[in-house]
Amino acid sequence: MKKSHLSVAVLALATWASQTQAQTVLTVSSWLPPTHTTSMAQKEWCDLLENNTKGRIKCNILPRGVTPAPGTYDAVKNGLADLSFTVHGYTPGRFVHTQMTELPFLGNSAESISVALSRVTSKYPEFAAEHQGVKVLALFSHGPGIVFNVKRPIAKVEDLSGLKFRVGGGMVNDMSKALNMNATLKPAPDSYELLSSGVMDGTLFPAESTESFKIDKIIKHATTFPGGLYNTSFVFMMNPAKYDKMSAEDKKAVDDISGETAARIFGRGWDKVDRRAFALMQVNNVVITKADAKFVTDVKAKTQALEQNWVAASKAKGLKDPAKVLAEFRAEIAKFEK
Repeated sequence: MKKSHLSVAVLALATWASQTQAQTVLTVSSWLPPTHTTSMAQKEWCDLLENNTKGRIKCNILPRGVTPAPGTYDAVKNGLADLSFTVHGYTPGRFVHTQMTELPFLGNSAESISVALSRVTSKYPEFAAEHQGVKVLALFSHGPGIVFNVKRPIAKVEDLSGLKFRVGGGMVNDMSKALNMNATLKPAPDSYELLSSGVMDGTLFPAESTESFKIDKIIKHATTFPGGLYNTSFVFMMNPAKYDKMSAEDKKAVDDISGETAARIFGRGWDKVDRRAFALMQVNNVVITKADAKFVTDVKAKTQALEQNWVAASKAKGLKDPAKVLAEFRAEIAKFEK
């Protein structure tokens, strides 16, 4: 072989070696469609990680989830996927501390709630410890919860009775019982079938979900609440064995964009699609009722025990002063929403 040809071959081999050396590929799963804001936020985080590591870490985003929503936590824990997110409430009884995210009237923005949640919970290791078997990258929330239905306006607490509602689990399940709602725990992707078939009359969702789950042309009525009737807490997580195999440099790259950075990505995306969804509601002639002061007061009266119950349950599970943590959380949200 001529010297020039040998040099080219050596250069090509060195280039190939540098491209393959120390590259980590994360298998990424989402139980939501690729176009859903949460799937897109997960991809945005992946793209940022790849960019920050100069391609040493890449994400292989699967075309569909490795499991339905309720099985996602264990799928990441057991290594079926390296990276994903899920709703805490889809596995009832498993998580307690994070339920503070789901109390009524917390805030008007997914970004403010999510970033506040990240800032406050990062100071208390009990929140991460509750997530046995996974590495928590971020805790976050969707936007303010709204009551949607296909039947009639809901303008007072008594109007919530007599209709059948889908709820997503967690604190919202307890809240719906406190409000005398006929509620059934079902994952969000089941909503279209439940409403279009008449099995359910309504659902509790953030605005975004009406479009994401294709119920925007089925829903006739929406009732909004200042600060949201509820929120839903999520965890964005990684398989710990996959993380442990990374170099110190790559672990730092993951950590640098976890926590508040990741929470902001998820929350900001959710706020954007919530705004779009309200515009679509107008186009589709959805009747929007804003809960008045009496309605809000009545809801607070019926749900006030939820906070007391959460404080007791969280303390029993090891959080030293849950009431103090909750007060910090609300104060942090208030800073954002001034």
